[in-house]
Amino acid sequence: MSFTTDILPGVSEQVPEQTRGFVFNHSMLRVKDPQVALAFYTGVMGMRLLRKLDFAELKFSLYFLHRAVDGESVPQEEGERTAWTFAQRGILELTHNWGTETDANFRYHDGNAQPQGFGHICFSVPDLDAAVAWFDQHQVPFVKRPDQGKMKDVAFIKDPDGYWIEIVEPGRLKNLGR
Repeated sequence: MSFTTDILPGVSEQVPEQTRGFVFNHSMLRVKDPQVALAFYTGVMGMRLLRKLDFAELKFSLYFLHRAVDGESVPQEEGERTAWTFAQRGILELTHNWGTETDANFRYHDGNAQPQGFGHICFSVPDLDAAVAWFDQHQVPFVKRPDQGKMKDVAFIKDPDGYWIEIVEPGRLKNLGR
């Protein structure tokens, strides 16, 4: 028998039939300067920009980023690529409200300052030590290194807007929470 869910108070043991086909597609982060954020997420985190959508009447742009699996094929045609984007898992949407990049005092709440709310996004990596060296090479600020604190083998870095990104190597987490 295959695993379906941990059983805890509040957890539905049965998946409602009406939700068949639902896919968690993306999470959105607001960014102050898209050029800086895109440089980080494409150049440091290895994501690819799938689509940019501008909403001139509302003065904002959306940037959809994806970390493709090796050998994965993304449609070239714009409409097909848009539909493909919204059918994927693990998409990061960066939202830029026009004008924030020119306001020196503008900052988004990172979710970890008080009052706390949003916490972080997470990337799993094949080699945590190599990832840490890569982030150090690119002067990415760390919130926590893998050898710090009580939770070992888990790192947290910050993106250019101060959002936390958890970095894990799945094979090192087998005893997590035991």
